[in-house]
Amino acid sequence: MGWLQRLFGMEKPQNAEVNPTPQSIAQTPSTNTAPTATQSIPPERLGLSGEYDQSGLAKRVALAFDQDPQLDDVNTLWVAQTGSTVVLKGKVPSQEILNKMVSVARSVNGATDVDTNQATIG
Repeated sequence: MGWLQRLFGMEKPQNAEVNPTPQSIAQTPSTNTAPTATQSIPPERLGLSGEYDQSGLAKRVALAFDQDPQLDDVNTLWVAQTGSTVVLKGKVPSQEILNKMVSVARSVNGATDVDTNQATIG
């Protein structure tokens, strides 16, 4: 079972990307503003297909882990996010694997930090 399936209960969407091109989102028009105003999605809220997703960064990190054959067998670690910080929590087999996960997570657009305080080795 892959990271996306285990953590978010979803299969990889066909057009999913680790670093997708953001889509513009229309602002809710008020009576005094033009309906053509758009706003860009913050990188940490960018979903797998470029859409707005509150957990977008965590999902894209999970997808990046799915795409790395060295990380596909770790099923005792969870990925979350607090703003633009990726949070890794749980247990990993070795420091080498944790270092690889941190490196992969940092390479995902929108990740400004990786918190491993809740991850243990063993």
